[in-house]
Amino acid sequence: MATSSIFHNIIIDDPRKAEAFISAIEASIADPYMPSDLHAIKPEDDPDKIRQIIDLWKREAGD
Repeated sequence: MATSSIFHNIIIDDPRKAEAFISAIEASIADPYMPSDLHAIKPEDDPDKIRQIIDLWKREAGD
């Protein structure tokens, strides 16, 4: 289950990291509905560009 990771115990030994963690929690409580930039992403529809992306994936995978 994807949410099971939120129930793990965490140990933060660095005071700066602890402060950053607390600040992030406080920010999420203050504004839990932050806008997403996903609407700005346009699906690629150019066949040549898609072919280049697939070729890149294949090269990185070692195929």
